[in-house]
Parts: sequence; C-alpha cells; structure tokens
Amino acid sequence: MKTSDSKFLRKTLGKYSTGVTVVTSIDNDGNPIGMTVNSFTSVSLQPALVLWCIDKKQPSYDSFMNAEGYAVNILSKDQNDLCHKFASQLDDKFENVDWKKSENGFPLVKNSLAWFDCKKWNYYSGGDHQILVGEITSFDSSELEPLTYWNGQIS
Repeated sequence: MKTSDSKFLRKTLGKYSTGVTVVTSIDNDGNPIGMTVNSFTSVSLQPALVLWCIDKKQPSYDSFMNAEGYAVNILSKDQNDLCHKFASQLDDKFENVDWKKSENGFPLVKNSLAWFDCKKWNYYSGGDHQILVGEITSFDSSELEPLTYWNGQIS
C-alpha cells in the first residue's frame, strides 16, 4: 500500500495500542487550554524528557507553541468522558473538570493515572505536525487502570 492512502495509513497506525493523554497549558490570556493526545512517549531519563505531537492545523497550535511548557495528564479508564471532551471543539473544555495548577502553572487533571509537569525543552518540525519535547520538572502516578486507544476505539 502507498503512503498516499492516508485513510488506510491512519487505520493501520491505529493497530498500535497507546495510552490516552490530555495535554494542557495556559494561553496568552492566562486561560487553561487542553487537547486529547495519544502521540506521547518518553525520550530520555537524563535529562527527563517526554514528547508529544500536535497537528499544525489544531486551533490551539499557536497557544501551545508560545507556551513556556505544558502538563501531560495520562487518563485513567474512568476518564473516557474527558478524552472525548478534550478532543471536541468546545470553547471551555475545563467547565466541570476537576483540576489544579501545577508548580509550573499548567492544569493537572485530578484523578488521572499519572501526570508530568514539563517546561519547554525543544520543538521540531515533523511534516504536518510539530514535535514538542518537554523537560519533566515534577510528576506523580496512581494505581488506576489506563484508558487506551486501539484500532480506532477508546477503552
């Protein structure tokens, strides 16, 4: 199959099971922003680095690119509703969401499986996406079950 068949390529990439995250930050006006992301991975332990990718057409692209960093909230199995909420085009995705500010000032979603508070480390162009690498400044985890994405399904 040719890579020009983007629908089939997307479906085939979906065969790789991933966790589901909500990446959050603060926009230029000081308002919380966030989006559902499954393109998250660790990069390095020394220094502690993680990365995620954002589509350059994403409405919050400029806000994330101008932010000093972000928080990555790994969703638990009980947070399926948050996955869909932060994947939507809602104006206020944080309405009725239980969250607090991290040490760096980024939204941490309460009752997540884990979270990472990150400062901007470096960004790289990756085709139609931007690759954002952050340095972890603090983190925590729980023993909850993970929310996963596989074969186009959230479970």
